[in-house]
Amino acid sequence: MLAVWVEQLLGFASGALATIREDERYPTLMTWAREEGPSLVGGNLALAQALAPELWSQTPLARLDFACEPLARPGRNELCWCDSGRKTKHCCGSVSLPGQIPTHLMWMLSLRDWKGSALKAALDSGRAPAQALLEAGLIAAETGQRGRAQQILESLFERVDWSTLPEQAEPAFEILIDLYQERGFSRKREALLDEVLERGPLFLRGVALERICLMHLDNDDLDSARGAFVRAQQALPDSPTLAYIEAMLLLHEGHEKEAAERARFWLRRLSRQGDLDPDQLQFLADLADNPGATLAEQLLNAEEDLAGPLASLQALFESLPTAPKLDIRLTPASRLEYHTSAREDTLFAAWQQHFQVAVASDTPMGLESDPWPEAATWLGELCAHPEWLDSPRVVQGLTLALASRFGSLPWMAPSLFAPLAGRLERWLEQVHAEGPGTLTWDDADNAVLLRTGLALVVGMERGARQRSRQLAERLLVLDDQDSLGLRELVLDQLLRDGRDEEALVVSEQRVEADADEPAPLGLLMGRALALYRLERHEEAGAALAEARHLNTHALPMLCAENPRPAYTGVDGVAAPGSRAEAWQYRTLMRDQWRATPGALEWLRGAIPPSRHKNA
Repeated sequence: MLAVWVEQLLGFASGALATIREDERYPTLMTWAREEGPSLVGGNLALAQALAPELWSQTPLARLDFACEPLARPGRNELCWCDSGRKTKHCCGSVSLPGQIPTHLMWMLSLRDWKGSALKAALDSGRAPAQALLEAGLIAAETGQRGRAQQILESLFERVDWSTLPEQAEPAFEILIDLYQERGFSRKREALLDEVLERGPLFLRGVALERICLMHLDNDDLDSARGAFVRAQQALPDSPTLAYIEAMLLLHEGHEKEAAERARFWLRRLSRQGDLDPDQLQFLADLADNPGATLAEQLLNAEEDLAGPLASLQALFESLPTAPKLDIRLTPASRLEYHTSAREDTLFAAWQQHFQVAVASDTPMGLESDPWPEAATWLGELCAHPEWLDSPRVVQGLTLALASRFGSLPWMAPSLFAPLAGRLERWLEQVHAEGPGTLTWDDADNAVLLRTGLALVVGMERGARQRSRQLAERLLVLDDQDSLGLRELVLDQLLRDGRDEEALVVSEQRVEADADEPAPLGLLMGRALALYRLERHEEAGAALAEARHLNTHALPMLCAENPRPAYTGVDGVAAPGSRAEAWQYRTLMRDQWRATPGALEWLRGAIPPSRHKNA
């Protein structure tokens, strides 16, 4: 019965609002209510007459700068406000409404209907109730009106009295943050997060800190992510979301066992409080049992249209036959060359009819456009034609696509990247078996294998670190020119594993191989860290001096607790010696410097006094 009333009320209110907008005069509304209103409430004239004055009194009027013009509610023996000429007790006063009328209903419907300058003026008036803004913004977001949703929800949070903000505002806050991210409004997103952290209610501060933590994880800034998590834990200590965030953080840091232990801690703690529903408890239990698999399953289920195709892709990988042999040739100059075959070209052409995204030839790891809007189609076709994966170019396109969407998520490595790595590793074994030689990027079709290898190394770096490093080392043996820049990545992984002697050897190989060119910042800083850990302080100081000469921003940026971020351009490449290069190194490796006893203090001592404030 209530559902019928809600439907009737919305229909009647929408019709009433359209009539009010004709001239914004009360008699016009009452004429409509008597003539057309009854058909919207089951033919009940008395109900239509009783509803109209209630709705009029809460309707914002443009002629009054969006204020309402409420009617004085008559007494029982006074003339009824519906202009029937009868006493209220014999007219609208005798009507029992089937349910409540939300006090913000007409504002919400008005915000849903207004467009352009009218909507802007209404929002600028500051008269819209918070609940109306909240509901209108959510409706706009759900119906794909992203610009309208952003405009309305911005008004909610810009003019809100934080003390009266309803807890239903949490999803609206998250939607607005997502809209800013999707539409590229990074400064607005950061300003809103800062505002909530400074003045917002406790429940929103916790959400903001969680979102900041996730943003840092997306950027591989583990040190900042850990700091945000600690603040979130202080602001909202009993939030089940913290268990999810901490598991992700620990997996990003490579601590899978600790992630399971912490999930068990959260399960015990939150179970005792008795506030969780069965689904939340089951999620925590699954997280404690297998954090990586649980997060992977949750991600796939959250993909909506892609959940089925991605599950089918995982199933395909589990039953994929051994990769066929490739045409590998060793030239008289000891250069190894991969040449595509006619069959591989045919398979790739069939795949490309559905994938329809070209590999970016000018970058080691990129696509010309985003393949994911049409992913349901090409994933479905690939699963129907598994033989396509016999073509390295198909494997290349698939790997690049998966890396662009899931490459930063360690829990996706076992199911999505490891099977493809197995395929590439078999091909690299064939390359190695041809004899000693160099697999150079520019020769024949070698770039296909090398580019695929780089994408797989990156995709497995967090979730399958040992295999990622082994693949990178294998590629370095074949490509001694290091055209992919893998030596720096191997160095970072060895440092994370505490294998400092091996890390030092890798850094020295790079310095010797390119003695005429300056080593990359990451290799010099990694060499300095390895030497410092090995207590070879004089050599470490020399490496650090070279790094400081290469990039004067690096040490202040690394030592600062909250430095101002520096972003690269759209291509993601930081210029040597720039703040962006220093920021990239900080996000990747500050956690390792911080975890090394005395290392940050040693760095601070090497910074000239004039540079301390320039992070």
